[in-house]
Amino acid sequence: MIVANEILISAFTFVLLVGVSLGCLFGHTRLSPKQLQEDTNATVRIVANVFVVIASLVLGLMLSSAKNTFQAVDDDLHAYATDLILLDKTIRSLGPLGDEAHRGLVAYLDRALSSNPGVAADREAGLLLDEVGNRLRAIRVTDDQQTALWNEARELYREVLDERWVIAGQSGGTIPMPLIIVVIAWLVLIFASFGYRSPRNAVVIGTLIAAAFLISASLCLILDMDNPSSGLIQVSDMPLQRVLEQIRQ
Repeated sequence: MIVANEILISAFTFVLLVGVSLGCLFGHTRLSPKQLQEDTNATVRIVANVFVVIASLVLGLMLSSAKNTFQAVDDDLHAYATDLILLDKTIRSLGPLGDEAHRGLVAYLDRALSSNPGVAADREAGLLLDEVGNRLRAIRVTDDQQTALWNEARELYREVLDERWVIAGQSGGTIPMPLIIVVIAWLVLIFASFGYRSPRNAVVIGTLIAAAFLISASLCLILDMDNPSSGLIQVSDMPLQRVLEQIRQ
């Protein structure tokens, strides 16, 4: 659904920018001579330049925000993978008492990797992880050493739960839709000014279409990066794959 939204937004932006630029390109000849004066053209260009600067700055901020979101999820996923390995090692230290919890952890990772790179709050994967906690709580330790290991395992399990929900919470994107709408509106104004009083030839038309495509594609990539769990640019699931390989040994 998120990928579809990003593609729809970028496609809508492309059609809008091409339509308004070509509409102004072919429609400005119908304006009155007073509306085609050089002073009017100069004013339109000045206003457009102001919005070019603002749109460039905002797009840069959006790109930076998307990159920070992507990097944060990637860092948290590596920390999550580390804690999963530590949890499994602690469970194994309990010996046969931890076998059920170990098998539950393997089942959880199998599900998480089959549904998503581990950054989405998959309900079935969450239930499997909850079952790991239930199996840990069901363990009955018999000496101080086992008690210490059991307490450590439960603490690591709570950290794993916290990190999982932190990652899931970061994966929904941070760029608000009103900001996207405002940026698109600025781009529409800018492209309308490009078409105003421009010569009507194949070079100008091709340039306007190419510029609209590149701007729309850039917007799509920014929104895609802002949602690290889906789309073309995703956080790699290699850390969790390595964890699964490690705990299966």
